[in-house]
Amino acid sequence: MMKQLGNTLYITKQGSYVSKDGTNIVVSLEREELLRLPVHTIEGLVCFGNVTVSPFALGLCGENRVTISFLSENGRFLARSTGPQTGNILLRRAQHRSSTDPEKTSLAARSFVSAKIANARTILRRYQRDHTLAEHSLIPQTVDLLAHSLGELKSLLPLETIRGIEGDAARLYFRVFDELIMINKSDFYFRERSRRPPLDNVNSLLSFFYTLLAHDTTAACEAIGLDPQMGFLHADRPGRPSLALDLMEEFRPWFVDRFVLTRINLGELKSNDFLKRETGGVEIKEDTRREIIKKWQERKKETIQHPFLGETVPMGLLPFLQAQLFSRWLRGDIDTYPPFFYR
Repeated sequence: MMKQLGNTLYITKQGSYVSKDGTNIVVSLEREELLRLPVHTIEGLVCFGNVTVSPFALGLCGENRVTISFLSENGRFLARSTGPQTGNILLRRAQHRSSTDPEKTSLAARSFVSAKIANARTILRRYQRDHTLAEHSLIPQTVDLLAHSLGELKSLLPLETIRGIEGDAARLYFRVFDELIMINKSDFYFRERSRRPPLDNVNSLLSFFYTLLAHDTTAACEAIGLDPQMGFLHADRPGRPSLALDLMEEFRPWFVDRFVLTRINLGELKSNDFLKRETGGVEIKEDTRREIIKKWQERKKETIQHPFLGETVPMGLLPFLQAQLFSRWLRGDIDTYPPFFYR
């Protein structure tokens, strides 16, 4: 059931070169070796910007099922490299049958969206409990409205209706997101979600870590033998890991949003940690990315009791465990897919 938690290696230094030496992955800059790791200790590589990977390193990673993701310098997804497909063909057939069955698709989408909304609501309720709310705060009303959205999802609904509920709930949640930012409001404020490009410091952080989370959920699907591109909630689109994005919905509020809010509210980030381009887009500076990624990795090593399995596991394993539970549901080993609810 369990998988050893390996390391995701994030390479942010511009001009880095990744090569193979025996069974080791070597990272160099201007012919000076910066890092050497046995390939079996790595679960994924994420390369930012001008990072070159040799064909032989690509081959070594492919043979050892180490996924390599290539991102722009500020975290926009560009491409992904994986090895030969070794997934369970019977599992993929079950996934394909289920993804074309309206009832199964609705059941899966409802699970993903229910967990996303419930986890977002939990964050708001904890804030409501731990802080004195401003008189004009919309948080109490939003908590109630999200509860209503969860009630709507208790019955079997068409996929488009579920997508509509998810979209409405996301708008409700993000309209109060600015209230969760406690300090330095002149530099860290949230008006609305902006993506391509992110238009403020908070959106740049959210987009960056959503991309890292998508890498992890994609790798989890591939490790289990699922097709990460064959989705249920997200429509299939060439090159898009729709199933990985489905599974990621459960973790967005609890994993990424809380992480970003914690970094801001602890005063770990300042306005000079970001760059604003002429296009209006905001980027995280390289040194800042390197430091905050270290905290992301530390966060993934923290443990939590899985609400369904009852086991204490590192947080970084949660995408893998959810992908495994989803595959068990597809095969008919369990009656329903248990999404991740944060308590």
